[in-house]
Amino acid sequence: MARRILIIDGHPDASAERYVHALSAAYRDGARAAGHEVRGIVVSELAFGLLRSGEDFHSGTPSEVIRACQQDLLWAEHVVILFPLWLGSMPALLKGFFEQLLRPGFAFSAASRPGLQHKLLRGRSARIIVTMGMPALFYRWYLRAHSLKSLERNVLRFCGLRPIRACVIGAVESIGPAGRGNWLARINSLGSKAR
Repeated sequence: MARRILIIDGHPDASAERYVHALSAAYRDGARAAGHEVRGIVVSELAFGLLRSGEDFHSGTPSEVIRACQQDLLWAEHVVILFPLWLGSMPALLKGFFEQLLRPGFAFSAASRPGLQHKLLRGRSARIIVTMGMPALFYRWYLRAHSLKSLERNVLRFCGLRPIRACVIGAVESIGPAGRGNWLARINSLGSKAR
């Protein structure tokens, strides 16, 4: 069954040679070849400001660019987020984008009691794809994949997205063309299955 897929390419560098962009294209191509509808957001191509106060986050008006991205997210049934690990977390530009995108009233709404927010993005699944220089096992087991878990639990699940699956692609600087090609094929296959 065809699904509506939104791919969020979160690499802050728009240079074509960035591996995240190739992974994004591999997922997109696999999904389209299998008959899925695909839209994309390339965060490095967007112009938006950073939030500087809680008041702006809670009651500010998102820019036209962010509102268009929100419409793409509402359209989607499955969301794919790709980014490189920088200083142990997602790049600041992607974090700033999520702060703009996933505002109260759009992604969640406050309830009568703290901690009982309504998850407004239910019915959507997600796939997170993270690249990094360190070995994936070191990130997952020694560092306990803290930033990945934070994105899953504190952001996406908080807004209602489930299930959430993740790929961690480690040692991207040293796996060579064959290793990178293998990962591109795997991501292409995930795209065809919309997983």
